[in-house]
Amino acid sequence: MTYILDTCTFIWLCSRPSALSRAARKCIDDPVNELALSDVSAMEITMKWAAGQIALPHPPRIWIEKQMQTWELTSIALTRDDIYRSGELPEHHRDPFDRLLVGTALNRNATLVTPDDAIHRYPVSTCW
Repeated sequence: MTYILDTCTFIWLCSRPSALSRAARKCIDDPVNELALSDVSAMEITMKWAAGQIALPHPPRIWIEKQMQTWELTSIALTRDDIYRSGELPEHHRDPFDRLLVGTALNRNATLVTPDDAIHRYPVSTCW
């Protein structure tokens, strides 16, 4: 099973694992599961870092890649089909990054590891 980490889930995993729920930790720790980070999250982290909204010990280009190696995450490229799918979703969520993550997970039949209640309203498999 493929589990795509929401941006906040990725950040918490890397910097504050105690913020993860027990269920999320179980999904992440199961060696059978493939853990992935979408390019959407890399873009969101980079934009928030550039705007001074989040602090990282290194620039995103270095920090994200190091964390992906540390946690053995695969990378999921954003496709136009993911973009189209995100635009076809109901308006449960207005955050374009979250909508793109939902579209990405739906297109890949993956589970999204997220605490976001608005995302849980979509017909996407979630873990939290």
